[in-house]
Amino acid sequence: MGLVSRISSLFKGPEEVDLTSGGIGKPLFFLAMPIVVTNLFQTAYNLADTFWLGQYNTDALAAISFAFPLVFLLISLGMGIAVAGSILVAQYTGANQKREAEYAASQSVTFAAIASLVLGVVGYFGVDTFLSLMGASDDVLPMATDYMEVISLGLLFMFGFAIFISLMRGSGDTITPMLVMFGSVVLNIILDPFLIFGWTVVENAPLVGTISFPELGIQGAAIATVFSRALALLVGLVIMFRGNHGIQINLRDMLPDLAYLRRLFRIGLPASIEGTGRALSMNLLLVIVAMFPDTVVAAYGIGTRVFSVVFLPAIAVARGVETMTGQNMGAGKPDRAEQAAGLAAKVLFGVLTVAGILVFLVPEPIVSVFVGADQENAAEVVSIGAEFLRYVALSFGFIGIMRAYTGSFRGAGKTLTAAAISVLMLGVIRFPIAWFATGPFGETGIWLAFAVSNVIGAAIAYAWYRRGTWRGSDLTESKVDLEEPASGVTGDDD
Repeated sequence: MGLVSRISSLFKGPEEVDLTSGGIGKPLFFLAMPIVVTNLFQTAYNLADTFWLGQYNTDALAAISFAFPLVFLLISLGMGIAVAGSILVAQYTGANQKREAEYAASQSVTFAAIASLVLGVVGYFGVDTFLSLMGASDDVLPMATDYMEVISLGLLFMFGFAIFISLMRGSGDTITPMLVMFGSVVLNIILDPFLIFGWTVVENAPLVGTISFPELGIQGAAIATVFSRALALLVGLVIMFRGNHGIQINLRDMLPDLAYLRRLFRIGLPASIEGTGRALSMNLLLVIVAMFPDTVVAAYGIGTRVFSVVFLPAIAVARGVETMTGQNMGAGKPDRAEQAAGLAAKVLFGVLTVAGILVFLVPEPIVSVFVGADQENAAEVVSIGAEFLRYVALSFGFIGIMRAYTGSFRGAGKTLTAAAISVLMLGVIRFPIAWFATGPFGETGIWLAFAVSNVIGAAIAYAWYRRGTWRGSDLTESKVDLEEPASGVTGDDD
C-alpha cells in the first residue's frame, strides 16, 4: 500500500493544485507529470507500429516513415481549434468564469468534428498523390497509401481524442486524459501483432476446424490505431458530457456559432500554422531523405520516433506552462506566468541534456530495438540510425528551452509568435541547411541540420520572450453573451 500511495501522490487533480497562487515548481510538476505519462502513452502508439512493422519488413518500416509526417500534417491543419479551446478554457477557468469555459469547450468540440471530417475526406482522396510527390519509392508507396487511407477515414476519432485531451488540460485536469490514454494504448498494443501478422487457431474438435484471421500488414497497424482511438474518444465524450472531471460540455452549447468560430479561428489559426509548419518541414525533409536508399528512410523514421520519446518531458512541461500561463493571465498575474516559463526552461535544459548524453553514448542498442535482426539490411539501418542520433543528441537540451517559452506564448494567447518561432526554426533554418548540406555530406547533412536548428531555435525563443510582448494578452476581456438566445445558450450554471 505504501508504494501505491507514493505513486498516487505524483498525480493530483485540479481541485488539489492551485495554479494561480503559492509556489511555481510544485503545481507545474503536478500538472506536467500526468502529461508526461499521457504523451508517453501517445508515443507508444507510434512505437508499437514501428516495432511490429520493423519485424514485418524494411519496406513497411520505410512506409511508416512517410506516413507519420502526413498524419501529423492532417492533424496539424485542424489542431488550432484544440489549442484555441484549451487557451480559452484555461483563461476562463483562471478568471472563475465557468459558463464561458463550458461554452468555449462545447464550441471547440463541434468545430473540431467538422474540421476532422473535411480533412479526412481530403486526406483519403489525396494521399496517393501527396506520397508520390514526397518521393516514396514504388515498393513503399502502396504500403504507405494503405496505411494513410485507413487513418484518413478514422481522422475524426484521432482528432476528437486530441481535442478531449486539450480541453481537459485547459481546465487543469491532466490525470483523466492520462487514464483514458492508458486503456487505449494497451488495446492498440494488443491488436497490433494480430492485425499485422494475422493469426490461426486450430481446434481439436473435428467439426470446428480452423479459425483464422488474414494478415493485413501495414493496414492492420492503422486499423488497430483507429479502433483504439475511437473507443478512447467515446469514453472522453462521456466524461465531458457528465462534467464530473475537468471541463463540461453541453448539447445546448454545441449548435455551431459562427461568431464564436471567428474567435476560435483568430486564436487558433497561428497554432495551426505552427503545427502545419512543423508537419510541412517533416514532409519537406522527407523529400530530401527520399533521395537516399530505403535504409536511410527507415533509419530516419526510427530516429524521429526516438526523438518523440526523448522530447516527451519538453512537450509535457510546455503544455503545463501553457495552462499555467493561461490561468495566471486570466487571473491577472503575468509575473507568475513568466516565473513558470523560466523555471521550465532551466529544468528541461538540464534533463534533456543528460538524456542526450546517454543517447550519444549508446545509440546502436536504441535503434536496434526497432529493426528485426533477420530483416534485410538490418545492420545498415542500425548503423545509419545510430549516426543520426549521435549528431542530434547533444542538442536535446535546447529543444527544452524553445518548448518552454513557446508554450508560455501560446498560453498568453500569442499563438502567432509561437508559430513564427517554429516556422523560423524548421522552414528557414533546418530545411535549407539540410538541402545544401546533403551535397557535400550526404545524409549526414540532414543530421547536422537538426542539431544546428535546435540550438538556433532556442536562442530565438529566449530572445523573443525576453522582449515581454506576450504580457499584453487578456482573452477574457472579450466574451460571448451567454444570456443571448441567438447563441443557443442559457445563463444557468447547471
